[in-house]
Order: sequence, then C-alpha cells, then structure tokens
Amino acid sequence: MSDGEDKAASGGGATLLALTPPETAKPVSLVAFNRLELNEILRVYGRMVAAGEWRDYAIDHLRDKAVFSIFRRSSEIPLFRVVKDPELRNRQGAYSVVAAGGYVMKRGHDLRQVMAVLDGKLKLVHG
Repeated sequence: MSDGEDKAASGGGATLLALTPPETAKPVSLVAFNRLELNEILRVYGRMVAAGEWRDYAIDHLRDKAVFSIFRRSSEIPLFRVVKDPELRNRQGAYSVVAAGGYVMKRGHDLRQVMAVLDGKLKLVHG
C-alpha cells in the first residue's frame, strides 16, 4: 500500500473527486437584460431615486428569466420586480412588472409600455 492508501484506509486522508474539465463542461445559458432593456429600466429607476422613492436594486439572471428588483431600503423585500421571461414572449409578452405581494401590475411585449406603470405617481399604501 502507498502512503495515500494508508491515510485513506485509516480515515485520515481526503477523498478526491473527478470533476469535468471546464473546456468540456456544457455552458449554462442564462436569461439576461440587454443594454437597451437596462437603459429603459434605469431611466425610470433613476427618476424615482431622484424623487427619493427608491434607494436600491438587484439584478438576477436565472435560467428561465431575468429579474430587476427595486427596493425602498436594501434590508426589505422588493417593492417591485421587472421580469423578463422569454417563454411568455409569444403569449402575454416577455416583460412584466410585479408588485411586492405578487400582483402582476402590467404585462406586455414592449418594455417601455410595461415600465409606464411605474413612471407615474406611485405611493406605497400601508393597510
């Protein structure tokens, strides 16, 4: 037995796992916002930050959708989420704005029209 086999047999050695080399691994495709989409989202976001309504955001690129989350404070749940879901492109539209409770405020094919729901005078109502 070699030194490594002695350690492994006695429980003191590390277990080696064979990993797939990066060049042969299948790349993971993610849905992302393109530059024009981000410009449109950030146009509205910037206006609302200047008005003192919003203070933070997060962008998530997932396998099935991209999400731009908007926060009043970074420690809270998002006030709104702008979602790009390409699977809905041919049906209801790839873009939607979702409120904190999961309510879909607007959905459509044109991001500018969907974002218009956030461009107005929105006020958070506590009930």
